[in-house]
Amino acid sequence: MAPRKEVFEGVEWRIRVAADGSSEALVPATGLARKAWLGIKGLISGFALKVRMFVKKAWDVGTNDPRKVIHCIKVGLALAIVSLFYFMRPLYDGVGGNAMWAVMTVVVVFEPTVGATLYKCFNRVLGTFLAGFLAVGVHWVASQSGERVEPFVVGASVFLLASAATFSRLIPSVKSRFDYGALIFILTFSFVAVSGYRVDKLFELTHHRISTIIIGSSLCILVIMLVYPIWSGQELHSLIVRNMDKLANSLDGCVTQYFNRSGGGTNSEEEATDNKLQGYKCVLSSKASEESMANFGRWEPSHGQFNFRHPWKQYLKIGASMRSSAYCIEALNSCIKSENQAAKLIKQHLGSGCLKVSSSSSNVIRELAETVKMMKKKSSTTDLLAEEMKSAVQELQNDLKTIPHLLNPSAIPGNKTLETACSEATTPTVTLMELVPVVTLASILIEISGRIEALVDAVEELAKLAEFGINDDKSKHSKMTDKTVSDGKHITQGICLY
Repeated sequence: MAPRKEVFEGVEWRIRVAADGSSEALVPATGLARKAWLGIKGLISGFALKVRMFVKKAWDVGTNDPRKVIHCIKVGLALAIVSLFYFMRPLYDGVGGNAMWAVMTVVVVFEPTVGATLYKCFNRVLGTFLAGFLAVGVHWVASQSGERVEPFVVGASVFLLASAATFSRLIPSVKSRFDYGALIFILTFSFVAVSGYRVDKLFELTHHRISTIIIGSSLCILVIMLVYPIWSGQELHSLIVRNMDKLANSLDGCVTQYFNRSGGGTNSEEEATDNKLQGYKCVLSSKASEESMANFGRWEPSHGQFNFRHPWKQYLKIGASMRSSAYCIEALNSCIKSENQAAKLIKQHLGSGCLKVSSSSSNVIRELAETVKMMKKKSSTTDLLAEEMKSAVQELQNDLKTIPHLLNPSAIPGNKTLETACSEATTPTVTLMELVPVVTLASILIEISGRIEALVDAVEELAKLAEFGINDDKSKHSKMTDKTVSDGKHITQGICLY
């Protein structure tokens, strides 16, 4: 009887037996097909996880700033409308196959803000018109010169005009306003002039190109101004106000943290405090955004409280003054984080004055932010806070002058009394390295107060140029008084806690 073979289907199991007779757990054998399936499954799972994370990030971006989603909708709306020139026969017959230039114009010139879109539309239309006009003129001159000379005339004109337009882009005054127009001029002139050598109906080509670009630009202007418009000037105005608040919080917080280090609070609270103290870095990094918004704001028509001739350049001066103060706060922050620790005696002696200067300086900045935000002229509250800041600076300077007498009581003129002798015996020895940090901090605070005075002048000049309204001081007088009292309590409490 032949032996019967049994065939087992399914998973083959293996068992390992050690030399001592012990056995390990059963492990299924993994074949090549199973390994391939596990690899493909891992790739699919990883790809699905990345897609999920991307969707989550995109959702967060949209919820944090809904204007980005609105901008995407406006671009889609403009492209859908301009596509009708391809779908509708009467419109297509009017512009011919050049209708695609209208679509390209919408894609290229549509920007999130009204000022940026107007800037690109105006430059594109102007550059196209000038280039088309000159290209037709060059083509006529070249055609009258004969077939042999015509290529040289066209080539020389392209070389000269393209070089001149490129050089104009390097001039700062031209670059800030007409850089995009010069680029479009080079592109259009080269395209039309070179095409004219092989195309018979050059004037018709130029006419259709200019017409379609005007149509696309006009459509972009209508959509950007009628559907939830975002104004560059208003964005610049809000940015300046936010930066002032961040600057005030950083200044006040740095000094308070240095003199009142309690060490308490949760990690989340400490992280939030650190983020608040680093607000001055936003001021330092906002120069490019401010210049771009100011440039685009000059192209915008009158809207809201902003006139067509609004002094946007003055906002740049205010931003420069804030950055000047922010650099001092950066040095202040470095001084606070220094490894050299100041002596307790010196910190107690200068703590009250430093806190008072930082508090009064930050109050001046916050009042200026409120003035710019409400677009009102400088009130008497601002003058009062500025005088308080000057008074605090004078007190701090007097405290600095008394440091030698604090360290060496025998230097005080007059006869030594018993109290003076006792103070000499109990006065601790302070090294120079323990004295430098807090004295440097006080000196930086005095410098910051001087730069804040320049900021006050810049805001006052803005109110004068923009013709801000008259400020009502009655409603603010009581708030300012309460805040001054609370700041005084805060300073006294901080020194006691230390």
